[in-house]
Amino acid sequence: MKAPKVAYKPIGLVLGAISGMIAGAAFRQVWKIAEGEGDAPSATDEDRSWQQILVAAAIEGAIFAVVKAAVDRSGAVATRRLTGTWPG
Repeated sequence: MKAPKVAYKPIGLVLGAISGMIAGAAFRQVWKIAEGEGDAPSATDEDRSWQQILVAAAIEGAIFAVVKAAVDRSGAVATRRLTGTWPG
């Protein structure tokens, strides 16, 4: 493994945690707007329908994927600007 990749690993882990927090907050806001409820259903929520659970999971997955990609890409671009080397 190349040195830039190894050096980027800890940064990538931190960025991953940050992206998870951002995505979680974004999902909660989107769910409040979409359903008008405070809490999104979990897969084991007995009082929610299959449709609600699957829609919530699909929205959450899409938000997490987009936020993670944006944060990862931003981190790679910043790394290239600082070091002149692409980390991936």
